[in-house]
Amino acid sequence: MISKKDTSPAWWAIFIPLGFLVTALVFVIRIFGADALGGASQVALLMASGVAVAVSMLIYGCSWKKLEAAISGNIQSIGTAILILILIGAISGTWMVSGIVPTMMYYGLKILSPTIFLFAACLICALISIMTGSSWTTVATVGVALMGIGIALGYQPGWTAGAIISGAYFGDKISPLSDTTILASSTSGTPLFVHIRYMLITTVPSICIACLVFLAVSIFHSNTGTTGTDEFAGALQETFNISPWLLLVPVVTLVLILKKVPALITLFLAVLMACIMAPVFQPEFITSIGEGTQLNFLTGFKGLMITCYGETSIHTGSIRLDDLVQTRGITGMLPTIFLIFCAATFGGTLTGSGMMKSLTEHLIKKISGRTSLVGTTAFTGLLSNMVTGDQYLSIILTASLYKKLFEDKGYESRLLSRTVEDSTTVTSVLIPWNSCGMTQSTVLRISTLEYLPYCIFNLLSPIVTLTVAAIGYKITQKSSI
Repeated sequence: MISKKDTSPAWWAIFIPLGFLVTALVFVIRIFGADALGGASQVALLMASGVAVAVSMLIYGCSWKKLEAAISGNIQSIGTAILILILIGAISGTWMVSGIVPTMMYYGLKILSPTIFLFAACLICALISIMTGSSWTTVATVGVALMGIGIALGYQPGWTAGAIISGAYFGDKISPLSDTTILASSTSGTPLFVHIRYMLITTVPSICIACLVFLAVSIFHSNTGTTGTDEFAGALQETFNISPWLLLVPVVTLVLILKKVPALITLFLAVLMACIMAPVFQPEFITSIGEGTQLNFLTGFKGLMITCYGETSIHTGSIRLDDLVQTRGITGMLPTIFLIFCAATFGGTLTGSGMMKSLTEHLIKKISGRTSLVGTTAFTGLLSNMVTGDQYLSIILTASLYKKLFEDKGYESRLLSRTVEDSTTVTSVLIPWNSCGMTQSTVLRISTLEYLPYCIFNLLSPIVTLTVAAIGYKITQKSSI
């Protein structure tokens, strides 16, 4: 056994807790299935954290204070994300009960053709995400409505979610309003618009291929959803008071985002506007949820509070639609929030112990050329997403670890920033225990592994960035940007 004096872990040490986690999650998913996020996955992460702590302290002599500080730092860094998740939970309840999402679904069913649906869904989400700079907001609002439309049109939920996520993360990746875009450029020392222009070299081919795939699948779709479309539209119109005035809420929300109003304020106002609309357009629902016989201040207040934080069931006459419009509010986000805390704990043990740093230093020694440099950076970004469970931490960690190496080898900082985005921002949503994967899975009500094969853009991005690196297109050394 290695001395208990604080020493740097071996590069392979990280695979002990990581291997334990992957093995535990395989059993968890097989045993619990879709209910894995209810608690079993959280326990698996905590057990893996315990394995990491044991390896760090017993074998490499890492102090508990050092590990605790890293865990605390990780948890502190996710504070804003937790508040955003809470507000997204409130939006999911209020936007549904007030009739905002049903109205978007109703008009969407009237406008969108089944033969181009996936293609259109991807483009719509891409456009909204570019304008808002937020994949989370795009998925939680427009994405939820598109999921309902996709189900009505007879599309497999995995395909619909894949199109939504592909478009949303494309927009998030190239929008100057995106926090991940700004973070990747600033951490690597690249001017924002230089970073965005350089990303287009890999991002445009990826989204074009993805759109072609979605268009082909849409064109050859069997179109069995025509009857379902009529059923959904009819049930929505009979159940909710559908009105174009309800579309003012998403429009105002979009304006607030474009005005760069802070995310927490924007989301809070989105909830507040929905709470105002709900008793005006859907008074019977608020009265029923508030357990009253007529709408007054007390029943209205109680109904709105329950809509924000609790479960609501709305009977539409369509079994499939009943499942879709059922909401869980803030309480529905709690398993995700707990999972994020557990993931932050696991990430803290690996970064605090030095395991992540040791692996990266080992990989750096193996780098011999341009392609291996980009490949190693991309692999580190993906691994960071798996280890830390958070895309922001992964961006900072990967860019910081490789910044000097890119400089020493004479490569432009924009190559680093692009590689970081291609490997962290877009892959975070594909990992079940990452904050992005957990959030989108919860919001869209489909497991991460179920939509993963259909996120064409997200899967292609790392491949395209490696291909471009191998070709060497517009990659130079010791030249100005």
